[in-house]
Amino acid sequence: MKSRLLIAFLALIATTTPGIADLQGSVKGKLPLKSISVISFGPDGLLLIGDGQGTQILAVDTGDTKQQKLDFAQIEDIDTQLAGRLGTTPKGIEILDLAVNPASGRIYFGIRKQDSKQYLILTLSGKGDIQDFDLENVTYAQLKLPETNVQISVITDVAWAGDRVLAAARANEAFASKIFVVPAPLKHGATASIYSAETYHVQHQRWETKAPMSAIIPYTENDKKYIVGAFSCTPVVKYPVDAIGPGTKVKGVSVLELGSGNRPLDMFTYEKGGKAYVLANTFRFHHEKNPFGPSPYWTCRFERDLLSETVDVNEKALRRLGSEGPATERIQMIESFSGVTQMDKIDEGRAVVLRLAEAKLNLEVVNLP
Repeated sequence: MKSRLLIAFLALIATTTPGIADLQGSVKGKLPLKSISVISFGPDGLLLIGDGQGTQILAVDTGDTKQQKLDFAQIEDIDTQLAGRLGTTPKGIEILDLAVNPASGRIYFGIRKQDSKQYLILTLSGKGDIQDFDLENVTYAQLKLPETNVQISVITDVAWAGDRVLAAARANEAFASKIFVVPAPLKHGATASIYSAETYHVQHQRWETKAPMSAIIPYTENDKKYIVGAFSCTPVVKYPVDAIGPGTKVKGVSVLELGSGNRPLDMFTYEKGGKAYVLANTFRFHHEKNPFGPSPYWTCRFERDLLSETVDVNEKALRRLGSEGPATERIQMIESFSGVTQMDKIDEGRAVVLRLAEAKLNLEVVNLP
């Protein structure tokens, strides 16, 4: 009898005492990971993994909360070094995403090993040491996407929004652009609320429901909360996330247009000189025909106040380009970020980037513009 009570007590501790206040009802064991689409971080070292194949978001307590100083400014051929850790070559891996843990400064990589089709997490310390992140024995919460007749093809981004997790995904139906919301504290086995997004595509001059939302950020305006998404070809759109029920279809407000022929990759906010900005890097799939610069990977910065626009929106949304070049100084191309394939903010003054230069993939710590 006493042994059964002891086992029950230990099980209760394992599922109710995580190290993160925003992670409740967690479990400990092997992470039920099927794929890695994207990774990002919440508070206190909480790793968020968007798993498209598993139709789930996994919230993992990394226990990685000790701040460290980055002792390097650049690591050349980072793909070679990451691949070497796994006993292969750069062609043997795919770097799916990177994210900086704000609690420690450690850099995390989502990796797919090509020969075994295995998904892994590698980390880079402040001293430049590459290590495996153990997925076999972790404290985590499994957040499920709703089980419907709609098949989720990919989770394109996931973000912590203070009191909830936001995620964007694509599905195989007419209303293909999906937004998922999971309130905090995150509970193992919780199911996300889902709603379908309809967007006015500025460049196409029509409302669309299938446009892929590639990058998202949370945004608060007048105490109201929004999710801001950047789409291919490339409108930036905000959607209200308060008071929206499951299954709702919601129209976004397109506030600006960055230019056609591009796919957003990463996006984050920061402040400099007392002013708030949004930095977004993109891949230009029309680079060969109409390049914007020396690389198909280019980056722009726009003033965050542009997200507050309520009058000149949708059909009247501000465009980065006019008929004879740049149309506004409030949206600027950042030449120092040319060639950046992936990026994340370290702090208000710096970012870490993967930069493709002369067929080499380097990791760099760079100043924010």
